[in-house]
Amino acid sequence: MDPEPVATRPDTLLHNEREVVRSAGRQAISTFLDAHTCFSVLRASGKVVVFDTRIPIQLAFYALVEHDMQCAPLWDPALCQFVGLLTVTDFIDILRHYRKLGLDVSTLATRSIAEILNDPSIQELRSFLSADTNTSLKQACLLLHRNNLDFLPIMFPEDMRVLATVTYTNILEHLVTHFREQRRLFDDTIYDLGIGTYHDKLVTVGADQKLSAVLELLGQHNLSACPVVEAGSGKILGVYSRSDITFLATASDAEDAIANLDLTLQEIMGQQRNDVTTPDALHTCSKGHTLQSIFEYFAQLHFNRLYVVDEKDVVVGVVSARDLVAYFLEE
Repeated sequence: MDPEPVATRPDTLLHNEREVVRSAGRQAISTFLDAHTCFSVLRASGKVVVFDTRIPIQLAFYALVEHDMQCAPLWDPALCQFVGLLTVTDFIDILRHYRKLGLDVSTLATRSIAEILNDPSIQELRSFLSADTNTSLKQACLLLHRNNLDFLPIMFPEDMRVLATVTYTNILEHLVTHFREQRRLFDDTIYDLGIGTYHDKLVTVGADQKLSAVLELLGQHNLSACPVVEAGSGKILGVYSRSDITFLATASDAEDAIANLDLTLQEIMGQQRNDVTTPDALHTCSKGHTLQSIFEYFAQLHFNRLYVVDEKDVVVGVVSARDLVAYFLEE
């Protein structure tokens, strides 16, 4: 006698169907990223600033700000090759390093980039990782993700010139603009999909905390920004970014910049800037927002991250451009 068939529960069928749709969504994006190269995300016109490692590190930092650049490749003329990447955040971390060890920060006006690169006590500057124009966007995403990078230089393979540096945000912008899919594959909420960081894993700071302590906290957790919340209620007040140079722009010299590390976030956030190092604007969403709606939101605002809030504006999570890309890299 044949055993009677076991009835499949409706909720099990629904779960299986949902997983199939989610997998199809990830596969569709993965296929898109595989089919497009890094060349496709390059702007029609733009500039790249390259620093010779013989110039002073402080001069390089101010040149970044003057040229409105987030980062610059480092060229070693002795080796005839690129050896690293300098960002605004790197210089801030070097200042913190000097302060922690009680070193003379005025020497940064004369210490070359090469000296900083060869100083074993300073780990801020990274080695040079790049992709060429023919590299697929999926491979570029994997390079960014696996090496914990914010910027990826794109080289011209013919003569190894750096044409641009790309970020997760650049890749998402290209995806939102050019990806077309008739099927509704992205109707699940970002919370249900596990995209982002939530609740106890979320790092927040108060407006009364000193800048030095906040930068230390961000460094410990390898974060580029964090929400500033109201004491007691947890309501979100704003965002503080590691690349915010307000405390440097208001300083008269290096010693003054070090002293400004004792300013509170409230004092820092009260001073506005309008350049490439301007702190990320505060954009929020709810746990109920779908992945599709987040894509549409990104197309409008080109955000680096969205803060997830509840009905009382209490921050409960954060979703970054990196989180979105990482979701589509899942196998």
